Amino acid sequence: MKKTPITVRELVKSVTVDLRLKVVAGKNGLSRVINGSDLHRPGLALTGFTKGFPEDRVQLVGDSESLYLTQLSQLERKEALERIFRDTTPCVVITGRNRVSIAMKRIANEKQIPILTSGKAASDVAFLLTNFLSACFAPSESIHGTLVDCYGTGLLFIGRASIGKSEIALDLVERGHRLIADDIVNLSLKPPDIVIGSGPEMLKHLIEIRGVGVINVREVFGVRAIRLQKRVETVVELSDWDDKEDYERIGLQDQYTKFLGIQIPMIRLPIYPGKNITVIAETIALNQHLKVYGFNAAKELNKRLLKNMETKNRIDNYLRWDNE
Repeated sequence: MKKTPITVRELVKSVTVDLRLKVVAGKNGLSRVINGSDLHRPGLALTGFTKGFPEDRVQLVGDSESLYLTQLSQLERKEALERIFRDTTPCVVITGRNRVSIAMKRIANEKQIPILTSGKAASDVAFLLTNFLSACFAPSESIHGTLVDCYGTGLLFIGRASIGKSEIALDLVERGHRLIADDIVNLSLKPPDIVIGSGPEMLKHLIEIRGVGVINVREVFGVRAIRLQKRVETVVELSDWDDKEDYERIGLQDQYTKFLGIQIPMIRLPIYPGKNITVIAETIALNQHLKVYGFNAAKELNKRLLKNMETKNRIDNYLRWDNE
């Protein structure tokens, strides 16, 4: 699913620290809705070429557009501005040290289209705004699970209710790792292929342990034990041990699962009483680090076996034809 569109008012409040956005005109239009993450530089539209003009996007006016407007007569400037201040335009952002003319403020107030200013360069504004809006409109979903930062690897534990996901997370926190979310994990896609996990605001820093109740991890273990969000790098599926099931023994065949259309490595981990899942989880995280750096223990074992077989065959062939 996609997140709901945001208003210009919400945009101003959310990125004020990074961009220092100020509303200089069109304040009655702050409830206008932004429906996408794409921005537009309206240079061609100002000159009169409006075919294919995306009027429903945030319009970004930089140095070149501002300089062009200063070269026009009063009437020409009014006509040029009317080409970009359309009925569905959410807002216009003026960047750098460019000044907002009286004519531009008049049109903005008449059409109730907010004009925002930022002292940053157009390239910086475009970068920061695109990142923010991309996060707002990124595909997302919520799943039942527990997300922990273990040695810098985002481990997402999934499995049936009461199988022990929260208990494993609590044990990992006690060993120095960090909790991101328990019970409900919100996943969002950061293009092109990064899945970010976080917790809902109501459950932030909380973990539920059956028989004990709800625990505030930040208050009990300190700020070192929590994190707001983390990339999901490995999924650990917990399941009850089944003697009839054929579990992976070597690890040559990598297994994956999909979230938001992105393949993520997955480990199917059977559990039973007495099995130290916490240490295994730490090992999974460290092993994932090794794979990122190009070392795969299963493939290394396979190479050793093949080399050993090749050496043995070579010796056998030599001895077979040695009649002396």
